[in-house]
Amino acid sequence: MSAARLPTSRLPRATPVLAAAVAAFLIASVGALVTDLGPWYLSLKQPDWKPPDWLFGPAWTLIFGLAAIAGVYAWTNAPDAAARRQVIAWFSINAFFNILWSALFFRFARPDWALLEVVFLWLSIAMIIMIPGRYSRVTSWLMVPYLAWVTVAGLLNLAVVRLNAPFT
Repeated sequence: MSAARLPTSRLPRATPVLAAAVAAFLIASVGALVTDLGPWYLSLKQPDWKPPDWLFGPAWTLIFGLAAIAGVYAWTNAPDAAARRQVIAWFSINAFFNILWSALFFRFARPDWALLEVVFLWLSIAMIIMIPGRYSRVTSWLMVPYLAWVTVAGLLNLAVVRLNAPFT
């Protein structure tokens, strides 16, 4: 007669929360480092409906916090190790596109390239809502503000390109 095997080690419950918090902090930090609000940015013509600059920091802080919580819900509700790897993969892809957008727009002063890239950022958020969101409805709902904000950012990016093109 064979007894059911218990895992010899289990991750503490705090590990996914800590990992998500560290990841969100690192992604936000790298994004902030590549964001240069210097003379080039300040000289851009902006649409009248652009939110005030002071709003972007708190908005991104809230969005990264919600995304970290969404990642924890997706991770802890994933049915197996392969699904957990998929959760990490989608959130990593999203982090890459988030940082890349900031670098293209601010560091390289190429809002036109950032406008093309924002499509991939938006799609990466939609994929998190759909794929890891299968494991947790909470994950999907927590990602909706991020999708909405990137939609607004994409429209703002389009307006900046239209008002200031061409870029070299």
